[in-house]
Amino acid sequence: MKIRVAAVGDVHLGEDIRGRYREKLQGIEEHADVLLLAGDLTRHGTPAEGRIVAEEFGGLPVPVVTVLGNHDYHSDAEDEIGAMLDDAGIHVLRDDATVISLDDGTRLGVAGGKGFGGGFAGKCASEFGEPQMKSFVGHTREIAERWHKALKGLDDVDHRVVLSHYSPTKDTLAGEPLEIYPFLGSYLLAEAADAEGADLFLHGHAHHGTEKGVTPGGVRVRNVALPVLGRAYAVYCLGGEDPESC
Repeated sequence: MKIRVAAVGDVHLGEDIRGRYREKLQGIEEHADVLLLAGDLTRHGTPAEGRIVAEEFGGLPVPVVTVLGNHDYHSDAEDEIGAMLDDAGIHVLRDDATVISLDDGTRLGVAGGKGFGGGFAGKCASEFGEPQMKSFVGHTREIAERWHKALKGLDDVDHRVVLSHYSPTKDTLAGEPLEIYPFLGSYLLAEAADAEGADLFLHGHAHHGTEKGVTPGGVRVRNVALPVLGRAYAVYCLGGEDPESC
C-alpha cells in the first residue's frame, strides 16, 4: 500500500505567523495521509510560541507527528511545549516510536527525536579527551542507541520513517559552511536507520542545505527545512512503483 507522507521542519513560528501557516495546510488531506514535523517549530522555544504551534498544527484532518529542534530547547521550556503539543493531538517523539494506522489498514511506524551533532565518518568528533567533548559525542551516541531500540520495536508495520531535527548524512548539508557540519548532524543517526531498516529519513536544521541525500546503507534522506523546500510542506511516497512521485 502507498503512503503519502507530508513533511516540513524549521517553520519557526511566532506571533506574526499566527493563523497564517494554518491557511497553507488547508486541504492537506487530499495530498497526504500523515504530516511529520522535523523540529524548530518555534523561534526561541517559549511557551507562548509553543501555543501558536499547537494552534497551527493541532486538529488537522491527518495525523501529525513531530520532534523538537534546538530552537525549541532554547528557553528550557521543551517539556512544557511538548505537553502542549501532546494535548493538541500532535504526537511528540522523544527518542521513541509510534505507529499510525491508516484507514486502509496500512501501518506506518515513525521513530526518532531531536537527534544531535558530532560530524560524519572520517571528519567527526570522538569520545576522547575532555569531559565536555565526551559528553557532546556521548549524548548523540545515547540518542542513536535509543533509536536502534525504537526501530527494533516496529516489527509489525508496513513502512518505517525516521524523523529527526539533525541530519544523518552530509549529503543534505551541501550549501552549508563545512566548518559547521559537526553541529548539523551525525553519522551515528544514520547507523541506527541502516542497522534496523527504514524507508525514509526526514530531518531539518540545515537551512542552506539541499533536499535529497542517502545514508551509507541506502536509506533515502530528505532535508525538509522550510527554507530548503520553499513551500509549506513536501510530500514523499512510501510504496508504489515510483517512490519519488505521489
